Amino acid sequence: MLILGIDPGTARLGYGLIEVKSQKSKVKNNVKFVDAGCLETVLETAMPERLLYLQTEIGKILAKRKPDVLAIERLFFGINAKTAIAVGQARGVVLAESARYHVPVFEYQGLSVKFALTGFGRAKKKEIQESVRKYLGMKKIIKPDDAADGLAIAITHYIKTNSKVKI
Repeated sequence: MLILGIDPGTARLGYGLIEVKSQKSKVKNNVKFVDAGCLETVLETAMPERLLYLQTEIGKILAKRKPDVLAIERLFFGINAKTAIAVGQARGVVLAESARYHVPVFEYQGLSVKFALTGFGRAKKKEIQESVRKYLGMKKIIKPDDAADGLAIAITHYIKTNSKVKI
């Protein structure tokens, strides 16, 4: 199973793709890193063009990688209204592309992601990055942090769907 995690934003949209091997697999850790990255747009570019770029690039990722599910961060309204609107627009583009490619979508709040990976809902960015590194058995922390956040969201979906614990 391939899980694509998305950390939405119009300036920087992080994504991470993991592969989950069968529970019956003899591999010790059945979660494997596949890909991660960050789509960046230029602030001076008009919003319609920025959104079109994100839509096109997410579409390419969905078409090439063919994930089984997409996990995305749910919008948190504690951030300022301007940021919330931009994040909402990026989420809308991702959700629309997911529908176009028939990829089921699961949403997780940022606090849930932090809790799933560290056991603490107010964990710092560095703690999340380190947890992602350890969870995937990697030697180095994934950069930029938006890509690590995309992986964290994908891992959260895996944990949520393979655990009896509610997060």
